[in-house]
Amino acid sequence: MRYAPFVQRLENKGSRAWELHAAAGRRVAQGHDVVMLSIGDPDFDTPAGVVDAAVASLRAGHTHYSWIEGSPELRRAIARRHERMHGVAVDPDRVVATLGAQGALYSAILCLAGPGDEVIVPEPMYVTYEGVIGASGATMVTVPLRGEDRFHLDPAALERAVTPRSRVLLLTSPHNPTGAVLSREELAAIGAVCTRHDLWLVSDEVYGSVTYGVPHVSPSTLPGLAERTVVIDSLSKSHAMCGWRVGWIVGPRAMAHHLYNLGLAMHYGLPTFVQEAAAAALDAEHPELERMRRTFRERRDLVADRVRNMPMLDCVVPEGAMYVMVDVRGTGMGSETFAWRLLDEANVAALPADGFGPSGAGYLRWSLTAPTARLDEALRRLDVFVRGLAAAGAPAITAE
Repeated sequence: MRYAPFVQRLENKGSRAWELHAAAGRRVAQGHDVVMLSIGDPDFDTPAGVVDAAVASLRAGHTHYSWIEGSPELRRAIARRHERMHGVAVDPDRVVATLGAQGALYSAILCLAGPGDEVIVPEPMYVTYEGVIGASGATMVTVPLRGEDRFHLDPAALERAVTPRSRVLLLTSPHNPTGAVLSREELAAIGAVCTRHDLWLVSDEVYGSVTYGVPHVSPSTLPGLAERTVVIDSLSKSHAMCGWRVGWIVGPRAMAHHLYNLGLAMHYGLPTFVQEAAAAALDAEHPELERMRRTFRERRDLVADRVRNMPMLDCVVPEGAMYVMVDVRGTGMGSETFAWRLLDEANVAALPADGFGPSGAGYLRWSLTAPTARLDEALRRLDVFVRGLAAAGAPAITAE
């Protein structure tokens, strides 16, 4: 039997980037003591008040069809959050709820690009981007990010990538996997490129609430960019709600109509009790969230300090998100070889960053989403592993 060409467009290196994570998971299931640092699922519970709101909604019988674009209460709560974070009022009619940020990304790209179009993406990039762009029928064009530049996008490099077929720039700040956070000045320069070439700017901001002394700026708030910017966000990282699958899009009002039609064809709306819990998450104060952000910063500092005191290793200290890019080039091994040996010989699972794009070659994406004691144990194992490599005669580098 034959399948549609669509399924072939979903096959890409990004979809295979999780092979090490899957292998590590199987070893855990078999009883091996593997420290799992290969996924960005916060190791914190969803705030208790959010869970209570979901339970109350279920007990009240709110288990029927809901609004395709999200309930008015949820869209108003999202608009209020956007205003609190960015200082710019948003009409709830410009907000559409989706099945997680992944659903928002898929919906946005399908509404903005198609066969014959190009979507420009800085890389390394989150691994699902390639599949989403492929699903739309558009072509992905990448712009390399360099560790020596702290993985910040150069607007001049972006402009060189633009062609007459360019339709969308897909931008991520704070960035996954590198943790780079773009400044207002950088975003203004990037926005100017989008304006000159009439590009949509899809801004993935799911890590916007997790920064380390560097403010998150949404390009949607900059002069002249609101009508060409589509913001993607969710509760997954900010509220430890990955499994709840609540995300949203903030974009031009006309886009909400197209997103409604796509939602009608694809998911027919989020569960009502999940939407009510999400509104409670956005509108109430949850002391757990500040503790979570503080813990991520402490873990970031722990990893950076320890790695920079290990032979042959260095790291790019992230400005946001939940990962550290560990530079393993001094060992003489590629990312994938190093990552698999670390798993096999030290029982630590961290993803080879070249799975996120060729500019990640020589780096591991080291997640901060394991309990601090386990993270400390993983660092101890990493130290023993690389000192063993050094003793065996592997080349060494000096950390900056």
